[in-house]
This record gives sequence, structure tokens and C-alpha cells, in this order.
Amino acid sequence: MGRAHPFGFMKRFYLPVAVGSLLLAFWISPDAQVIAAGVAIFLFGMIMLEDGFKLFSGGALEQALERATSSTPRALLLGIVSTTLLQSSSLVSIVTISFLSAGLISLIGGVGIIFGANIGTTTGAWLVAGLGLKVDIAAYAMPMIALSIVLVFQKPKPLRGIGYALAGLGFLFLGIHYMKEGFDTFKEQIDLTRFALSGLLGLFVYSLIGTAATVVMQSSHATMVLILTALAVGQVSYENALALAIGANIGTTITAIISSLGANFQGRRLALAHLIFNASTAIVALVFIVPLRGTVDFVSEWVGITSTDYTMKLAVFHTIFNVLGVLLMLPLLSRLVTFLERRILEPVPDVSQPRYLNEAVDEFPQTLEIALRKEVLHLYENAAELILHGLNLHRDQVYSTDDVARLVRQSRRPFDLDLNEGYERRVKTLYSGIVEFTSRAGDKRLDPEITDRIYTLRNVASNIVQAVKSIKHLRKNILRYTVRPQGAITELYNELRTQIARVAIEIRKLGLVAPEDRSTLWLDQERARIEEDVRSTARRVDALIRKGEMNAAAATSFMNDSSYAYSAMRDLIEAARGYYVERDSALAEVEGLLSLDEEELHEAITDPEGSQPSGGPDKTVTRLS
Repeated sequence: MGRAHPFGFMKRFYLPVAVGSLLLAFWISPDAQVIAAGVAIFLFGMIMLEDGFKLFSGGALEQALERATSSTPRALLLGIVSTTLLQSSSLVSIVTISFLSAGLISLIGGVGIIFGANIGTTTGAWLVAGLGLKVDIAAYAMPMIALSIVLVFQKPKPLRGIGYALAGLGFLFLGIHYMKEGFDTFKEQIDLTRFALSGLLGLFVYSLIGTAATVVMQSSHATMVLILTALAVGQVSYENALALAIGANIGTTITAIISSLGANFQGRRLALAHLIFNASTAIVALVFIVPLRGTVDFVSEWVGITSTDYTMKLAVFHTIFNVLGVLLMLPLLSRLVTFLERRILEPVPDVSQPRYLNEAVDEFPQTLEIALRKEVLHLYENAAELILHGLNLHRDQVYSTDDVARLVRQSRRPFDLDLNEGYERRVKTLYSGIVEFTSRAGDKRLDPEITDRIYTLRNVASNIVQAVKSIKHLRKNILRYTVRPQGAITELYNELRTQIARVAIEIRKLGLVAPEDRSTLWLDQERARIEEDVRSTARRVDALIRKGEMNAAAATSFMNDSSYAYSAMRDLIEAARGYYVERDSALAEVEGLLSLDEEELHEAITDPEGSQPSGGPDKTVTRLS
């Protein structure tokens, strides 16, 4: 969590260099301010459009991503549609990396989405070339921005989302207008066509310029708009504009690469796939630039684009070479995935370290919550193994046995186990990661429902940790009294071991049941049973002391240990309740009506001979089997 970011040194120098470059450009040419302001307004519009989509869609993009990987065509289509709506292939790439890191989509599905996003980003060039540069879109931008303010201050999320999206579109239009105006004015002072380069040198130099511009602006869409507006006023030649467009496609991979730095191995694989795809497409376009230009001329003439309408022809070129790249790479998709898996190996799982919590899954509420659920389950699996080993029980044997009590009686051999070391390495480290992760999540502006579920999961983790701590206290006398038979005291400790193992088995059964079929009514019965066992155990120990079958010292030790054991069972049951109870489902509503309240629980404890809870026969609780 505390390691330095690989691009930390770049971040330190990026801001002063960027600000210094802008001030120098403004000093050399005041008209450059208009172009820079246009780019800034355009990028601000993209941010607002993205924020609006998140509010308005209610997580629709994330939900679609989860369902998109059943087939490559569906993943490809989702990439096209989502990028067309958002006008940002970078955002789609970041979301995809986040979902891949959280384990919600497959690598091949993620690559398919990236392929589709490259096609989807071409729609922006068509909108700008076909509408933005031929119509006075600033006239439409003003009323859109004015109307958006009214909606942004509304309470319902969908209305606020529409407001942000409308404002985003308005600022996009306004940014295009100012970029075009800036280049028009700039042309009167400096004619950039003097720096035009032809041939291979021009292709190479302007491709690098396009790449650099996209890296700086972190948006190939913004770069394309800048190219189109410069081309529209004759500040860049058509040939150089083609090279700039190719470079923009390479530069857009930098956003994915930076996002993957905080991701797991799957996120890094996807970023590498993005780089390979865009670089391969760019190389093909550069090598076959002459036939591609001929194809653009043919298609343009066929659809009615005039030979001198270079902005529309650039949009045609941008589409052709992106579609061509997808057509070339799709047959090689399986080989590409195999290469990625061999090049970036899956690390050997380290159960002592957080497996799902990384910076990439922080970006979106859905991946944040799901990753946290997986990590809490990872913590429980570690804890369950430690708890059962602390009781000298093999976890696999406990989960597979039909007679827990007999297994416990037969399990006498002590485990070679340092429970304190195991707790520090396999439980405390994970718990610390979970607490830090939930604290970061608390700083984000999340829905109250999501925030509640996140803190519930943190409480689940806390219960799990407390259960392990209780077993640590119990371990010493487990070794003392259960390795060899010592009469009544051994039987009492074996009963505690049996009860804890049985709780672990029931929790495992909950995890194996499909969520829609899961019932947690047994939790209330188990809780009531534990409280009764506490009372009956005390009575039994008193009887054994009176009969002389147990001395006072052993009895005192056992009563202390039984307190730890029952505390561990309570914590495990509360952890299962917090983790598995589906509060939003119809089943949960029924269970809420049937579950025991505090008064009923008290009556169940004080009237152990009664066959029913106080609510009558309609509230019979059936143990999960």
C-alpha cells in the first residue's frame, strides 16, 4: 500500500512543465489562449458528460460489462456502444480494467471491449467533422448549458445526471467552437502549414506529435477534435493530419497503462493488449498509408463527400483504419490472450496478502463493493483454517464428515501450529488491508446504501478477527486436555470443539447455496442454542464438581475457555449474518418477519423445554441441512 508510484517522478514535474509551456505559448502568441481555452472547455465537457452518465445510468455501464463477456461479439458491441455514448474510449478502458481486476469479466471479454472501444471512438470524428465544423454549434451550446444548471440542482439522481450530461455536451460544443475560432485567428499570425512535412519523414514526425498530444491531454478524442479544427482552417495539411490521427490512437493507450499500474496482473494484461492492438493498427496504417488513402478517396466519393472536404475524409480514414485493425486482430484474439497470459504470469497466491483490493477497483462503487466482499471471504477462509487447526481439526475432514462428534473424539494428534504467528501473517495483515480499503471508500461520494454495505462488510471482518483471537486463548488447554483422554474434562472440551466445528460447517453450507435459495433462519436458532448451552454448561460443571469428577482448578479453566469458545461462535454467526443475509431480496423480507427479535430470543433461552419460539408454530425455525 505504501510503495511509490512508478510514475511519481513524472507527476512531480508534469504540472510545472505544463503550466510553464502554456504561459510561454500565451506570451509568444496571445491567440494561443483561445485554442488552449477551447481544449480545456472541451475536456471539462467530457468530464461532465462522464459524471452525468454515471448518475443517470445508475451503474448501467458496469452492469452491462458484467454481462458482456458471454461472447466476443457482445463484448465488441458493448465497446462500440459505450464509447459512442460516452465519447471517451479512455473511460471505457479504465472501467474495463477495474472490472477485470475485480474478477467480474474475463480477459478475452475485456480485450473484446477494448477492440470495440477503438471503433466507437471514431463516431466522435464524424460528429465533429459532419456537424461541429459546419454548423454554428456555439448557438446550441449556450441554451444547453443554461438548461443544465436547472437540472443539476435537482435532488433526484436521474435529473442531476441528465443535467451534467447536457452541460457536458454544451461544453463540448463550446470547446470545439473556441478551438476553431482560435485556429482561425492564429492563422493570421503564424501559418503552421510552413512546418508541413511530406513522405515518410512527415508520417513519422507527425505520428509522434499526435501521440505526444494525446498523452498530454489524456484523450484521443480531444486530440482528434484539435486535428479536425486545425485541418478545417488549413493550419495542417491533410497528409500530416492522417499521421496525427494515427499517433492519437497510439497515445490513447497511455491512459490504460497508467490505470493498470494500480491494478492486478489481469489489469496489466489488458493494458498490454491495448498497447499491442493500437500499435499494430498504427504500424499497418503507416505501412499501407498509400492504399488506405486510395480507399478513403473511393469511399468518400461513393458516399458523396467532395474531394476537398478533408475533415470528412479524415473521419472516413479514422474509421477505416480502426475497423481494419479490429478485422486483422480478431482472428488472432485467442493467440493474443495466450501470449498475454505467458508474458504476464499470474502470481502464486499469497494468502497473507490482500488478493482483490487494489487501486483499480477503487474507481467504481460496484467493483469496490464486490472486491471487498471477495477479500472478506478470503479473510474468512484463512481464519476458518486457523480456527479449526487451532482445535487440532483438519478443515477438509470437518467439511466432509457425517459425524462431527466422532471426528473430534478421534482427532487427538496436536497440530504443529504457531497460532500467534498464523494470526499475524494470515489474518491481521488482511484485516488491516480491509480497514484501510474501507476507510478510502468512506472518503468517496457513494450512495448511502453502498456505504452501509461496505461498513457492514468491515464489521464482518472484525467479527472474524475476534473469533480467531478467542481461539488463540482456547488453544493452550485444547492441547492440555484433548491430546489424551482425561475423563469428564476431555469430554467437555471435545464438546466445545464439536460445536465450533459445526458452526463452521453450517457457514460453509450457506456459501455453497445459490443466493436466491439461501436461507439464514438457522442463525437465530443457532444463537438461541448457544445461549442455552452457556447456561447448561455451567450447570453441568457444577454437577461434576459436586460428584468429585472435576477439581475446582480444572473447572475454572474450562469456564474461562468456554467463554472464549462461545464468544468465537457468536462472532462467526454474526459474521455469517452480515455477509450472507440478502437484505434487498424478497426472501430477506420474509426472513425478517420470521427471525427472532430480542424478546423472543430471551424467551427461547429461558424456556429451553419449549418446542417452539414464543411466536407459535408459524415461527418454527428449520436448521439448514
